[in-house]
Amino acid sequence: MRLYVLARNPTDSVTEGFLPAARGLGLDVTLLTDQPDSHRRDHPDLEILECDVRDFRAVISRISAHHSPDAVFTNSDHLQTQAALAAEYFGLPGKDWRAALRTKDKAQMRRHLAASGADAVWAAELPAGHDPAELASLDAPFPCVVKPREGVASEDVMLVDGPEQLVRRCAEIQARRPGAALVVEEYLAGELCTLETLGDGRVRHVLGGFRTEVSAPPYFIEERLTFTPAHPPPVVDQVLAQLDALGVGFGACHTEFVVHEGRARLIEVNYRAIGDQCDLLLAQLLGIPLFEHILRTHLGEPLPTDLGARTDGRARLDYPCARIAGTLTAAPHAADVTAAGGVRLTYRPLRALGERHELHGTNRDFLGVIRATGTDQAAVDRAVAEFLAAHRWEITP
Repeated sequence: MRLYVLARNPTDSVTEGFLPAARGLGLDVTLLTDQPDSHRRDHPDLEILECDVRDFRAVISRISAHHSPDAVFTNSDHLQTQAALAAEYFGLPGKDWRAALRTKDKAQMRRHLAASGADAVWAAELPAGHDPAELASLDAPFPCVVKPREGVASEDVMLVDGPEQLVRRCAEIQARRPGAALVVEEYLAGELCTLETLGDGRVRHVLGGFRTEVSAPPYFIEERLTFTPAHPPPVVDQVLAQLDALGVGFGACHTEFVVHEGRARLIEVNYRAIGDQCDLLLAQLLGIPLFEHILRTHLGEPLPTDLGARTDGRARLDYPCARIAGTLTAAPHAADVTAAGGVRLTYRPLRALGERHELHGTNRDFLGVIRATGTDQAAVDRAVAEFLAAHRWEITP
């Protein structure tokens, strides 16, 4: 069976998760990408075809001129709508392209949730090329959050305190992202959480979620995630109802939301598996072939009604983060450690020694990722704290 995977830059999710899963399922894989050289360095034996994957017409044309597809899949935030349209064109299982578009376009998500009666969040849109000064007259409920309409990974997501700062921040983002439309929306207070789901259009499994700690304002860099096997049922029900309103229910979905006084409100919906190595941790923690399950849904296979997932797992991820621009001059090497209490700890560097980087205010500032799993949260937390205390990350301006 032939699986087409759409991708832009290489990611751990594809390299360590989906490609090994596809091999395990015996699939013939063709990778379509607009960055072929970067993928060929990591996968010299993989069939890689260059394609403007941002254009669904180019994707359909490239597949039509090659082997007949059995599945079209992507785990990229940027390519969900394109993959959904291509799958529909070839009559294959896939996500509803409308739902993929609603979740990718943050302004459309807010409009759709409000129109459906699921939730109403004050929001306004600054179209591409428009003067940010247009926003000065808005009756906005400050503080507000400004972000790219179709952004990812908290890039250029900032808290603003008033009209002047709003106009200034929008101008700064436009300078970095010419042609990008922006969204301004009310700041939603509360505990930041995630919900991880997997469905086949018939059944939907809730895999648990994370509680997320972010950096100090004005940025929203995710610095620590702590796994929770189950959020309170009323909270889960509220989130699932909003996902239903958006039409989300096929394949993997990573939903970010806040809870305040028992009310759950969506921050954003990433219609794909959670990234930044959280999906690798989740598969290990739950003891299920997560990536295989996701691919099987796109092959048209029903999910089991019981995934057989473990429920006793506890976990935490920490991301040592750059605080200044400069060259990384000291950092630990990759490590796999068994700590006290049976905790399994993995550290993987995300930036090489000697590399110089600017400061981005996003997850591109991550220097590495620490993943720790066990059955006792206190033991997991101690293992991470001890690893952080025993190592240093230094940046020379």
